[in-house]
Amino acid sequence: MLSFTFYARGHYNILATHKTTLEITKESHLTRRGDCIIAVNSECGIKDIPNDIKKAIRKRDSIVKMIIKVGDIFETIKGFGHPDLSLSHPTDIVCRKSTYICPRTLMIKADKAAIDLNRGLIKMLKNPKVTVKITIIVESS
Repeated sequence: MLSFTFYARGHYNILATHKTTLEITKESHLTRRGDCIIAVNSECGIKDIPNDIKKAIRKRDSIVKMIIKVGDIFETIKGFGHPDLSLSHPTDIVCRKSTYICPRTLMIKADKAAIDLNRGLIKMLKNPKVTVKITIIVESS
């Protein structure tokens, strides 16, 4: 098992209403159209994830988890890696319920999207002063 932790911030425009994806971005600006975005001002985009973790995510049997924590509230999103993931986008990290793959995709077949997250957590994420702790965990054989 490998893990990597980084931090991001909340934003007053966070809606978290997207039904198939959730996203964390290094960008600081967020409009209300970005309904999959749950955190901004991230310390890293997907390309910044350490290479050993990227290698594990690309294993066919890998299970990828993302833990999002603010205060005492946390959510765990579980999905799968894939050999075709490039993990190369400079600013964004996206978890997808679908099997769609692009440079922003961290995991596919995720069990949660933005709309599925605890609404108490989303309320906290609407505060731009909030720090969000994000941990990516990869399990592969």
